[in-house]
Amino acid sequence: MDKNTISHDGTSIAYESSGQGPAVILVSGAMSTGGTVAPLAVPLADRFRVVSYDRRGRGESGDTQPYAVEREVEDLAALIEAVGGEAALYGVSSGGALVLEAAASGLPVRQVAVYEVPFAVHEGGAKERAEYTERLTEALAEGRRGDAVELFLRLTGMAEQMIQGARKSPMWPGLETIAPSLAYDNAVMGDGLVPRDRLASIGVPVLAVAGSLSPAWMREATRAVAETVPEGTYRSLEGQTHTVEPDVLGPVLAEFFGA
Repeated sequence: MDKNTISHDGTSIAYESSGQGPAVILVSGAMSTGGTVAPLAVPLADRFRVVSYDRRGRGESGDTQPYAVEREVEDLAALIEAVGGEAALYGVSSGGALVLEAAASGLPVRQVAVYEVPFAVHEGGAKERAEYTERLTEALAEGRRGDAVELFLRLTGMAEQMIQGARKSPMWPGLETIAPSLAYDNAVMGDGLVPRDRLASIGVPVLAVAGSLSPAWMREATRAVAETVPEGTYRSLEGQTHTVEPDVLGPVLAEFFGA
């Protein structure tokens, strides 16, 4: 990250940008930094000024306490101001929930695109989210960062054998470093259900994208977002999973943001 902007509460937010044109801000999901979404800049930078940033509590950005979802919306407001006062937003997974909330909050946003925001589409999802919240809060309060990461990986459906393998991998210390930010993504997701009232208040075009090989519930949640916002479009990408390929998604985003 080569630049910084200061959010409303004084937190330093690190970002980098490439390309020229209307600004597009890329927002990462849980257990990731701006570097995770930065590859999307490649297929977008010939038409847009593409901004990737470290959300608070990760990478080179600060982490002023206490946390609130409103602070992350203010972080996006500061970034938008830093890149000209208006931007389109793209968010993946729980980062998608954040950009939808930012749009609902009235930030100067042209368009919003999201990829597979993991909202639950059934009431049982709220119960599962509440149980996860309780266990995550307990693990982080007791300093058990590794256990917090395990909880999240189980929530994503990762097999137990793969989780134990991940614990022994070189990437694990890095995951433990940003484990406290899991509470932030959890807060952004609210009760876990599709926030229909908030989505209905969004006054800009929204593109909701899912992969054809992703679980059915995830595609259903993505379609629910598109159907709930006033100006929503649903798109399925053939052969893609939750880990979407930038060279497949990039042209779709470029078409939407360029409209």
